[in-house]
Amino acid sequence: MEYDVVIVGGGPSGLSAAIRLKQLAEKNGQEINVCLVEKGSEVGAHILSGAVFEPRALDELLPNWKELGAPLNAPVKRDELHFFYSPQKSFRFLDFMIPTPMHNHGNYVISLGNLCRWLATQAEGLGVEIYPGFAAQEVIIEDGAVRGVQIGDLGVGHNGEPKEGVYTPGMELRAKYTLFAEGCRGHLGKRLIEKYQLASEADPQHYAIGLKELWEIDPSKHELGLVVHGAGWPLQTLGTDSTGGSFLYHLENNQVVVGLIVDLSYTNPYLSPFDEFQRFKHHPVAAKYLEGGKRLSYGARAIVKGGLNSLPKLVFPGGALIGDDAGKLNFAKIKGSHTAMKSGMLAAEAIAEKLQAGSEGADLLTNYPEKFKASWLYEELYKSRSFGAAIHKFGALIGGTINWIEQNIFGGKAPWHLRDLKKDHETLKLAKDSEKIIYPKPDGKLSFDKLSSVFLSSTNHEEDQPVHLKLKDPSIPIDQNLPKYDEPAQRYCPAGVYEVVTAPTGGKRFQINAQNCVHCKTCDIKDPAQNIVWVAPEGTGGPNYANM
Repeated sequence: MEYDVVIVGGGPSGLSAAIRLKQLAEKNGQEINVCLVEKGSEVGAHILSGAVFEPRALDELLPNWKELGAPLNAPVKRDELHFFYSPQKSFRFLDFMIPTPMHNHGNYVISLGNLCRWLATQAEGLGVEIYPGFAAQEVIIEDGAVRGVQIGDLGVGHNGEPKEGVYTPGMELRAKYTLFAEGCRGHLGKRLIEKYQLASEADPQHYAIGLKELWEIDPSKHELGLVVHGAGWPLQTLGTDSTGGSFLYHLENNQVVVGLIVDLSYTNPYLSPFDEFQRFKHHPVAAKYLEGGKRLSYGARAIVKGGLNSLPKLVFPGGALIGDDAGKLNFAKIKGSHTAMKSGMLAAEAIAEKLQAGSEGADLLTNYPEKFKASWLYEELYKSRSFGAAIHKFGALIGGTINWIEQNIFGGKAPWHLRDLKKDHETLKLAKDSEKIIYPKPDGKLSFDKLSSVFLSSTNHEEDQPVHLKLKDPSIPIDQNLPKYDEPAQRYCPAGVYEVVTAPTGGKRFQINAQNCVHCKTCDIKDPAQNIVWVAPEGTGGPNYANM
């Protein structure tokens, strides 16, 4: 199937690019055929974010979004920022002590999944062809230029052979330009970065894992539009050298979302982000809202947080990276939706100009990085360029103070420029040099186990299909990672995908429960041997998040 533009991924960047392309086509009297493919069962099924949403890009894309019924129903009314220094105690910062980017006046507490579902209806109304349930598996490259993507075959058995009666070969979606909007650590974006050496001049990319639950709470405890952020315990006060932060946001309908972000630069191989999150909910600042409530959903997703220092080159012959596939999240604001949307819009504007000039797509979209450099998006990321490095190097309190000085006094233009050049998968200490962490058993009221949590994510995969978590060398987990790091995949995975199983004879084997995978990509990032490669499973597989 031939198109002018193919977009891979139905998140905020991909949908915004699709809408902008159609808007420009109508404005300029062009005919631009746009196809968007999404691996989830529907648009929004794989979308997971906090989320406090800044509407700046949406105001530009669809200025009448209120009249169109965009699901922004909980304007932020109040901010709180806490430093947790014990399991029971915390210090609340006064408003003037909060770094400027973390003030949320004018923003909204939203479900990003619901916003993407709404954006998809706007895109379809403009004539965009959207195909959910189709996973782009390969990039089509001819004469050095990207010419589209190959959709994965359907109906392939665990042994790699076509299943009789259900096998359907994947189609080729060809385009003059292809935009990759897969989100953090997109498996095709990762390959393109390597093939075209897009990150050769950038600092190493950095990541975190974000874990989130949706709760329905007692109406008497609910405060619509309240935004609570925190740092410190349980991460930094346990000798784990880990940084990150917590969030608790009040949505409409007496619902709150609660979560923990754990930087994947942590050093202790015994750390379990999932169990840290379960522990956090017992702190009085969170428990006072959650006690007596009902947990409705659970999910986890890697977060790209290297910022401007870690941005790869954005373009290659025939296409571009947008959104979190390119690393456009602003970690100082803990927000990436508005930045993803803007990057998609800028890429769409660049493509529309090229197509109007008669381009067939083999040349570089050099006007896209030019537009990015001249935009408010670049200025925003520039002001936050040292934020993550300061936290990694100096911790939440000292690093946070440095960031407060940079943001509140220098307006993001301090004379220093901090950088973090160590890759996240290189940070683990040996197990013999690390303190074991004994986590409390879940109480079934505030804290829970992994498998019951995965159940709430509505995760499902066709069981008889090839395992989508590939090991470059199957011997490494037991022969290397286990003796060195007590195989950390057992703990960094938030869904119980990886197990070390002991046979009756005493031998050990590495077991992959691919059915549990919530597509967070943490294994692809944190494995110390870089031995695990995440690829897209059969379309529709994975979580089916509702209101997340």
